[in-house]
Amino acid sequence: MKISAYDSSSISTLLSGLGGSKDGNSGLLGINYSDYASIRSGAYGKLLRSYYALDSESGSSKTSSSTETGRKSTAVSKDSTKTIATIEEDAGELADSAKQLYTRSNNAVFTKDAKGNYDTDKIYDKVSDYVEDYNAFLVSAAKSDTGRIASGVDSVKNITKANVDALKEIGISVNEKNGALTISKDTFKAADMSKVKDVFYGTSSYAYSVATQASLVKSYAESEAVKSNTYGSTARYNYNYNSGDIFADAF
Repeated sequence: MKISAYDSSSISTLLSGLGGSKDGNSGLLGINYSDYASIRSGAYGKLLRSYYALDSESGSSKTSSSTETGRKSTAVSKDSTKTIATIEEDAGELADSAKQLYTRSNNAVFTKDAKGNYDTDKIYDKVSDYVEDYNAFLVSAAKSDTGRIASGVDSVKNITKANVDALKEIGISVNEKNGALTISKDTFKAADMSKVKDVFYGTSSYAYSVATQASLVKSYAESEAVKSNTYGSTARYNYNYNSGDIFADAF
């Protein structure tokens, strides 16, 4: 493959000189200052600028997955680092709090005591945690411009909408405008706990369905976070996670 005035042989020659420091002349992250100068303003930088100029002249886009010549490129996320990180965290917490309710493990929330009674306080606390995590997830995910994340949030809202009557019966209301949940402590604790169990317990429950979609959104956020793991046209290293900012600042 040939990039403007550079071919594969010249590229190998350029990069072969970027070795480790022999004289201790190294700085941030162990980068040799001579290597840094070469990358920043030397031949490597010129190579990158030539590469992107050629790509620009041919009318191809660096956000596409490939070009007509088969050269691959990494797309850049539509969302900021902070937005993606928050969505990933909130989606994971929602999935976890839902799992606390639907799980069939020995520590299941809906286990009865020796007298055959449910621990109403314990159930209320876990459902309250779920409601809090659900609302936090909606707030953070609403800031995303990524299509599949938005689609995943819509799926969560639709699942809740399909269960609105069952939720209302146990003291949980759904805001018609933004989809947020509100739980009434008195109404919930006075409700039939077997009906609460029907809503939240087991793999066919409302909680399980929400957890599944929240896990998907978390996965989507993770994918968005690594989309820009590449060098840009200005020889800067782009990466959505904060660790990547260290490399970008160095160059």
